[in-house]
Amino acid sequence: MIRNLTTLAGLALAAGLAACAATTAQAPQLVDESLDAPLLNPIPTNLTGYLAHGVIDGATLLGPPPAPDSLVGQADRARYLETRALKDTPRWKQAVVDNDLWGGGALKQYSCKLGVSIDEKQTPTALRILHRVELDVRTVGKPAKDHYNRPRPMIGDERPICVPREDWMKTNASYPSGHSMTGWTWALILAELAPAKADDMLAIGKQIGESRIICGVHYASDIEAGRTLGAAMVARLHGDPQFLADMQKARAEIARAKAAPKNCAA
Repeated sequence: MIRNLTTLAGLALAAGLAACAATTAQAPQLVDESLDAPLLNPIPTNLTGYLAHGVIDGATLLGPPPAPDSLVGQADRARYLETRALKDTPRWKQAVVDNDLWGGGALKQYSCKLGVSIDEKQTPTALRILHRVELDVRTVGKPAKDHYNRPRPMIGDERPICVPREDWMKTNASYPSGHSMTGWTWALILAELAPAKADDMLAIGKQIGESRIICGVHYASDIEAGRTLGAAMVARLHGDPQFLADMQKARAEIARAKAAPKNCAA
């Protein structure tokens, strides 16, 4: 039974937005692969997302990030400072793993908890869905990032972060978090595809967002914004016939899959 309040909010949002989603379909547009490439580390693809640019106004939906001198802004900064002490702890090391969504990171964790390898061989449609919605995350999330242009917490601060510092971090905005948006979107979709594993899927999605705070590359309010926008995106996707058809195929793939993932922790 799903008890997570954020999940319930996402599902309620999905119910409200799905009816609005059945408007005239727009053809998906190619997404600039360079937008968040250093952040999301995508695998090469010729796919496009399901959604066209502009179908969700993320900046309006989210509103601005908290001002630095507000109570929430101060809490954001305090948590960043507090979590620097986690360097080299097991939770810090998990944040390093979660940084790589594709290459042995989040995708592997979802597969291990699902008990089914999400791969080209036995679940190609499920893998394609995750890949296409990761592209949708960029289409939907980047305009809000660019609009608010919130600096990341480690800019101008030399305290440790869990990934190497690179120049792109100075220009790729912090709000909303693309990792959090992707992780939560994947979690909601996989929870729908395998309801018996919903709690596990959602726990991983939550962890991926939290890891961005631990890592020091996002504020807590960036993570919340990513989950909100991810839930809105899933709601909008439920008005897309192609997405719904793919979900039906993916559900059947997962139900008949036999090969369990390899190299999963006990």
